[in-house]
Amino acid sequence: MDNRKIIKKRILVITIITLIITASVVLSICLGEKIIAFVTNAEAVRNLVDKYPFKTRLIFLAITITQIILAFIPGEPVELAAGYAFGAFEGTVLCLIGAMIGSTIDFMIVKLFGMKIVKVFFSDEQIGKLKFLKASKKRDFWMFMIMFIPGTPKDALSYVAGLTDISLLKWILIATFARLPSVITSCVGASALGENRILFAVIVFGITLLISLAGWFIYNKICEAHDKKA
Repeated sequence: MDNRKIIKKRILVITIITLIITASVVLSICLGEKIIAFVTNAEAVRNLVDKYPFKTRLIFLAITITQIILAFIPGEPVELAAGYAFGAFEGTVLCLIGAMIGSTIDFMIVKLFGMKIVKVFFSDEQIGKLKFLKASKKRDFWMFMIMFIPGTPKDALSYVAGLTDISLLKWILIATFARLPSVITSCVGASALGENRILFAVIVFGITLLISLAGWFIYNKICEAHDKKA
């Protein structure tokens, strides 16, 4: 009976994921050009937000949560959209709320389905790089640092965290507040772009890119160091 329930739940998760992907592809094909024309008009975007304050924020939260659950969707475009449509401060707040909910759902899904669901989204190599977290005495510190440094695989960690014995509350705090640097830089840059402050936006994005590259390098060095130690 338990096995049947697990199988049914897995089928449900896979069906939901398939429907979301299919809907995204269909919308992109049918409305792609119109969407691009609309989103490149900052004034039109912000007018829409002002006209439908509740609906637009609710839809954005749903998009953010979906992006974190469907980990193969990059998070940066969503963060940029937040700053562009809602401004730097509110965009950051909405991203963090969405990240908190999405990361919590990821954690609970992994607790329910285990490694099998993690392998749906990530390769053995990606999972292997984070395996040191299960045995590390400084696990919470390294989780925070991976979330804190721009350019690191935050969505992968959202799933791998569920394979450890970290408490849900502690994970929510790490997954939410450690994202601040990457979310703030994306939202500030996109907000400046929406306000036509092009030079400032380019400077912010340039600095963010350099920090992200450095973060990715540091992350790989951390993983290599733990592999050698193991």
